[in-house]
Amino acid sequence: MVGVEARLLVSLSGTTPRTLHRCADLAAELERRRVPLSILHVARTESGPVTAWVRGRSAAGDSVLLHGYDHRVAPTHRAVQLGRKAEFAALPAHEARLRLIAAKAALDTTGVTVDGFAPPRWLASSGTLQALREHGFTLCADLVSVRDLVTGEVRRARVQEFTSQSHRTETVRCFALVLAAARAARRGGLVRLDIDAVDLARPGLRQAFLDAIDVALENRAFGSTYGSLRHTAAA
Repeated sequence: MVGVEARLLVSLSGTTPRTLHRCADLAAELERRRVPLSILHVARTESGPVTAWVRGRSAAGDSVLLHGYDHRVAPTHRAVQLGRKAEFAALPAHEARLRLIAAKAALDTTGVTVDGFAPPRWLASSGTLQALREHGFTLCADLVSVRDLVTGEVRRARVQEFTSQSHRTETVRCFALVLAAARAARRGGLVRLDIDAVDLARPGLRQAFLDAIDVALENRAFGSTYGSLRHTAAA
């Protein structure tokens, strides 16, 4: 029995000029299902087609979460052992502040407004959380929860995504994602589904992701965004 109404949060990362057409196709599929999209956006100083698309999606009602500053630049803090893409996983507060300052400057330059923060690989250090609060961020979505940085409320829900890159296990990965979405929707609360744009090029993964969305909707979850969670809490 579902005790709490399920909210479906669909997020997309890895939007680049090469993947943009697939991202737009996914957004169109979601529109047909009346499900909004949460875009994980890496701050960029250039205003190209990706930035223009993100601004357009935001104006249409989708949510945008800052997804780091520059994944190409490795953190200087030696405790980080997870690679460049986990740039906020173990940063002390002072280094997180520097990256957030640079990211916010890039966002201001390109006119992108964000609803919160989703760290690369969904991993954020305690120093990062401190720096986010200091710089006015009100929400942080990590691997296992969504944190309201104003009230301190923590909503527990794990991100469901394609983690392995092995082609041999693709069928298992697809089945696991759909099954996890169904279980989460029946349980109630938050149903968090995420996909990297590069996986949209693989028909099996793309279809499984859409199937996971459909099964969540069939189990009475309703489409929402990360940004709306904070708006609801503030109402």
